[in-house]
Amino acid sequence: MKQYLDDYISFLTEERGLSRSTTESYRKDIALLIEFAEQRGVNEAADVNRTLLSLYLGNLRQRGRAPSTMMRCTVSIRSFFQYLMRRSIIVQDPSIHLEAPKPERKVPKGLSIDQVDKLLNAPDGSTPQGARDKAMLELLYAAGIRVSELVNLGVNDVNTDMKFVRCTGSSGRERILPISPLAAQSVEWYVNGMRQKLLKKDDEEEGLFLNSLGTTLTRQGFWKIIKKYGREAGITEDITPHTLRHSFAIHMLDNGADLRSVQEMLGHSDISTTQMYQTPRKSMKEVYESHHPRAGN
Repeated sequence: MKQYLDDYISFLTEERGLSRSTTESYRKDIALLIEFAEQRGVNEAADVNRTLLSLYLGNLRQRGRAPSTMMRCTVSIRSFFQYLMRRSIIVQDPSIHLEAPKPERKVPKGLSIDQVDKLLNAPDGSTPQGARDKAMLELLYAAGIRVSELVNLGVNDVNTDMKFVRCTGSSGRERILPISPLAAQSVEWYVNGMRQKLLKKDDEEEGLFLNSLGTTLTRQGFWKIIKKYGREAGITEDITPHTLRHSFAIHMLDNGADLRSVQEMLGHSDISTTQMYQTPRKSMKEVYESHHPRAGN
């Protein structure tokens, strides 16, 4: 099989236009497979079968390879044998029904309620920038919206009297979400008292949250803002603009909100994405032993 590897990498580079780093990953994956096969007396591509490929992937799993690595190796193997099929080097593809492991979903990390309180109280609301920052942080946590949705809000997208925000996701789907009285109050203070001080003279900028130049604040600008207040609040965990969205979802579910409602508020198309935020349930045995009156000794 070794004689086909260089041609295969050239095919990936020249015809499929893959980057050097990607093709080198493919090369490494296939080279390890070839070595594994040769150690078991399989030297020809036509002699490779699904059992051998499954053994190889099982060997990688036993060696502690991450699910993402396993996924990439499976893709590499499939691509290599598809190439051999197109070249008529083999007549049957042994990887056609090879199952790729699902990538492990990491549970998003959020802040505790106490940490959120410290973060939201960090800005000085008596200054234009501080009032803006306070309103942004409060709104992000109150509605769980994405930072892209936050910075794209217009002046008329937040109704502080009725306490709702209207935002539009990347798919173009509009959501109207409730917000807390504190968030509404912070936005109202910023809009009525401080936003005008950030505007340039006679400017009609429609964006809600403005930078020091009087134009709409960017995602990168807000990234720096939340990092700054995280340090001031004494939070040692790494904070990103998405941290408050994660915290919103975790706290809502922990306090009894139903999954479907949180899914709708977050704008998730797949409920499995929202399920990541749920606190793992106790096992049936743990629940039984904790609550059944005769379960104890």
